[in-house]
Amino acid sequence: MSSTPQTETGKTYEVAKTDEQWRAELSPAEYQVLRQAGTERPYVGEYTDTKTEGVYSCRACGAELFRSETKFDSHCGWPSFYAPLAEDRVEYIEDRTMGMKRVEVRCGTCGSHLGHVFEGEGYGTPTDQRYCINSISLRLEPKA
Repeated sequence: MSSTPQTETGKTYEVAKTDEQWRAELSPAEYQVLRQAGTERPYVGEYTDTKTEGVYSCRACGAELFRSETKFDSHCGWPSFYAPLAEDRVEYIEDRTMGMKRVEVRCGTCGSHLGHVFEGEGYGTPTDQRYCINSISLRLEPKA
């Protein structure tokens, strides 16, 4: 793997590939969300309503990110989790696009865009957080 330039966070990732390598490995839709911080349409993602037990990993690099035990029904149109597998599995970036201040969630291993995290919305979860994650950013490994 070749090195990519540091991101705006100054972080160098464990999995670092060139733009050409990412384009070759990901479908155009995956690339648009994971590498260009796009968003899939609500209620169309593969994992929006999934109840399968297992581990959700980054579709780009395979890093384990979320467990099904932390997934909950938020009815927002995207899979929602109340906590990552571990805090070092994700990173947080201030996002001021679309005329609002949000917190972007990226994979801590490769820097791919996953979605956003919101808090204080009143969901009955242990953390009062909603990790609103694009299905296309994830791959579910069902529990054996």
